[in-house]
Amino acid sequence: MRDYHDAQRAFDYLHTADAVLAGNLGALNACVECCDRHAAEGGVALYWERHDGACAQYTFADLQQRAARLANVLKAQGVGPGDRVAGLLPRTVELLVTVLATWRLGAVYQPLFTAFGPKAIEHRLHSSGARVVVTDRTNRPKLDEVEGCARIITVDAQAGSGDLDFHTALDAASADCAPVLLSGEAPFLLMFTSGTTGPAKPLEVPLRAIVAFQGYMRDAIDLRPEDNFWNLADPGWAYGLYYAVTGPLALGQATTFFDGPFSVESTCRVIDKYAITNLAGSPTAYRMLIAAGQAFAEPIKGRLRVVSSAGEPLNPEVIRWFAEHLQVTIHDHYGQTELGMVLCNHHGLRHPVHLGSAGFAIPGHRIVVLDEQQHELPPGQPGILAVDREQSPLCWFGGYHGVQTKAFVGKYYLSGDTVELNQDGSISFVGRSDDVITTSGYRVGPFDVESALIEHPAVIEAAVVGKPDPERTELIKAFVVLASGVEGTPELAENLRQHVRQRLYAHAYPREIEFVGELPKTPSGKLQRFILRNQEIAKQHTAPAPVASA
Repeated sequence: MRDYHDAQRAFDYLHTADAVLAGNLGALNACVECCDRHAAEGGVALYWERHDGACAQYTFADLQQRAARLANVLKAQGVGPGDRVAGLLPRTVELLVTVLATWRLGAVYQPLFTAFGPKAIEHRLHSSGARVVVTDRTNRPKLDEVEGCARIITVDAQAGSGDLDFHTALDAASADCAPVLLSGEAPFLLMFTSGTTGPAKPLEVPLRAIVAFQGYMRDAIDLRPEDNFWNLADPGWAYGLYYAVTGPLALGQATTFFDGPFSVESTCRVIDKYAITNLAGSPTAYRMLIAAGQAFAEPIKGRLRVVSSAGEPLNPEVIRWFAEHLQVTIHDHYGQTELGMVLCNHHGLRHPVHLGSAGFAIPGHRIVVLDEQQHELPPGQPGILAVDREQSPLCWFGGYHGVQTKAFVGKYYLSGDTVELNQDGSISFVGRSDDVITTSGYRVGPFDVESALIEHPAVIEAAVVGKPDPERTELIKAFVVLASGVEGTPELAENLRQHVRQRLYAHAYPREIEFVGELPKTPSGKLQRFILRNQEIAKQHTAPAPVASA
């Protein structure tokens, strides 16, 4: 295992950016990088499993031929370099073929999450100007409500719909389609951020980001040739598209798609059937698995070599549970749609790991903590996580497509997340800048309080917000999801308050606790504290909801 600091020093910032990211990336094609290069080796590229047990596997050579055929179909529809092709598809081989075919033409793939409604789809399609949408029969009805929808290609198209049938067109097309080579700055993905306010903003991901994605898979995920890899994330979102599709395939590694709803049973089945050794997912998924207790732990114990977590901070209790019950190390990783993953506890690099810390900057990035005047802060002082773009050759985000941003200040990109630098150079997550609570003159990060609550055996999930209070500026309020069969009583609420006080500090306990059935989240599973915070503000003008107060 390489030493972290050796890996970081290997990036000579005076030469690497020019030599690697410009000179050596002058003629790229994402389909070549993620498929063609590996086709002659005969290896498997995709293991596919459906909820009902149906399964199949596809080699890189299989995908290369299918991608070339579909690329010719797309070309006949007027798709060329730089054009957008949208995919509204579940986790199937057709999704992967659509992505690769789009890239083969030098076009730009735009993901559409299958849980989106027609209005969310319409906004993204109109913003992108997509020439073609590829979908399946299940999701096809949503497009009927999209005004001015692009040309539609449908898997198993309904007779008389006017759509092009995916497989009929594929079978009739030639398998001879030369890949279009582009510069490293040319876009190959068009993503949309899911901000808390305003419409989702588009951003282009350049081809040179593939180098950064490979680095994450190698150093943070520690993906090895002998691993069987599964990323639970949906490719309709950044973490899935970057690191369940692009990253592993670019390394010539097979990826795994499970086409079905998340469950403990299906997770155990896929890990067992495909001998998964390297697993990636979100804390939300892991907490659901932990809630199943031994029903999940027993069949999985000893199977996994490493586990990675991304999407939101990883609570220390989850780390301890995986070590104790599964005998596996789970590490926290941090990133954004705009950046990819940039801050990690690396499985493949040697460095200190602290519970609750998001880890160290991925080699090729310089991460700093800034105050409100954009001065770099020393250890122990909370501030905004930022990327020093002048000394981060693998940082590829150049701004939103056609939309202004305030995230660039001088040489820095401001993430909007509040963090704290540790003495050893690692960084601990505090919360979104607007999530940090100011109570009685103290600044309290919601993540610490949530983590303490989750350590209690009665608690499955927790969300903590600041509730406006005339005496304390804000008081800490917790929304708590209890384990099955546990009753939310005033006695339990007081027990939880004392539990947090003993584990943190006297001013950081939740003075109000509300027991709820579920927490508001984005479709990708990220906690939306702002919804709870806005609800509390609204309640001040109406009758209060029943809560257990201190």
